[in-house]
This record gives sequence, structure tokens and C-alpha cells, in this order.
Amino acid sequence: MILPGLAVILTFTVWPMFHAAYLSLFQAKPGSPTGFVGLDNYARVFAAPVFHQVLGNTLLFALGTIPISVSLAMFLALQLNRRWRGTAFFRTLFFYPTVIPMMSAATIWLYLYIPQYGLLARFLEPFGLTYVNLLGNDSTALPAIMAMSVWKDAGYFMIFFLAGLQNLPQDVFEAAELDGASPWQQFWRITFPLLSPTTLFVGTIAAVNAFRTVDQLWLMTSGGPGNATNLLLFHIFEVAFSFFDRGVAATLTVVLVAILLVIALFNNLYVERKVHYE
Repeated sequence: MILPGLAVILTFTVWPMFHAAYLSLFQAKPGSPTGFVGLDNYARVFAAPVFHQVLGNTLLFALGTIPISVSLAMFLALQLNRRWRGTAFFRTLFFYPTVIPMMSAATIWLYLYIPQYGLLARFLEPFGLTYVNLLGNDSTALPAIMAMSVWKDAGYFMIFFLAGLQNLPQDVFEAAELDGASPWQQFWRITFPLLSPTTLFVGTIAAVNAFRTVDQLWLMTSGGPGNATNLLLFHIFEVAFSFFDRGVAATLTVVLVAILLVIALFNNLYVERKVHYE
């Protein structure tokens, strides 16, 4: 009964992981002799300044998008879980970015950021404010990509929090209200602990999304300027399909998988202990 699903997992998840680990031990670059090099690819990767910059960008991107998108999603869910006029409209409005393909969403934000002719530049023009080329400045390019990613993901995460809120026992809140608990006390003492399984799940999905960002980078910045927006998965794509160095690309893939495994272990061994399932 489980053989079809197991076959899919082994073929498209387990086998590629082991194949990448195997390939990372070989030199596989056009114009160079192919052969076993052991851990030389890892030494090259960890010694390369661009890898440290890319890894720093990726961690900064994750730290800048995960807390904001998860917190914003929870806030929106709390507001839209109430019964008031226009709730369905605003749920649709905030969820809409989720159904837009990533390349279409990146195109929208690219038009927003275009100097002189973009919507943001046109908005600032009547106020006499000078528009900074956000995507062309190495200090603002990554935050600009972060803003687009938060906008894209928050509505998706909101749906999970809405589902979690609607499954909470209402008699607990009624008892708390009778005891004189304020809305903030109800949230911090009841809602937030009971939502911890949903928060763990959403946080895990947000972390995975942060480390697999590639589409919007390819369209909006191509990792520039000066590798300021070059993230780990895009760097792997670049090394594999622009520089055609399959050995180093496999090595970077192993590093990425190792980081995701550490995050998964941290969530399962530490964070899950603080989760309330009842």
C-alpha cells in the first residue's frame, strides 16, 4: 500500500540527496579532467569569499522574512477571524498574492521599483522626494526583495492561522472573559499557546521558503548588485548552469540540505517540546 508513495520519495528525494553527496566528491567541470577529488570541493567552497557573502545574505534574508511574515500572518488571521462586514473581501484580498505565480509577482514588484517610471518613484515625485534605486543599491536591494517575499507569503500563512483559530475551543475564551481577562491576556495566555502547533508548522514552511528563494532573484536582480542579493539556492543554480561546475554545485547542495536538516532537527527536538497539542 505504501510502495507507490515510498517509490516517489526514494526517487525524487532520497536518491538525489545521495547522488549530490557522491558527486560533491568529484571534479565535474567542462574543460577539466573528471576524477575523484575527495573533500577538495568543500575546501574550495568554504575558502571562497563569495560563499561567505551568499551564506550571510541567505541567513539575513531568513531572519528578515520569517519573523515578519509569520507575525503578520498571525495578526491578519486574528483580525479576519472576527465576524464583521467585509471579512470575506479582505480574506480574499490578503490571500490573492499567494495565487499569483512567483514570476508574475516579481514582475509587478519590478515595475514598482523601476527608477523614474515605477509606481514608487511616481508616488514620491509630487512630494519633491528623490527616489533611490532600491534594486540597484547594494544596501537596499536585499531589503527590497524581502518586502516582496513577505507580501507574497503572509497571505498563504494567514490561511493556516485562520484554520487554527477556528478550531480553538470557545468555552475557554468565554471562561476567561467571565474572569475579567483582557484581550491581550486572552491572546498571550490562551490563543498563542493553543496556536503553537500551527506556529511551528508555519515557521517550518517559512524557513524552507526562505532557503529556496530563486525565481524572483533571477528576474529582479540576478543576484546583484555585487552579489548583494545572491542567495544560496540561486548561487547553486548559477554555479551549475552558468559556470557548469557540477561538482561544486553538488557541494553547495549538500551544504543547503545540511542547513535545512539542522533547522528540522531544531524544530523537532527543541521547539516541539514547547508546543501545546491539547
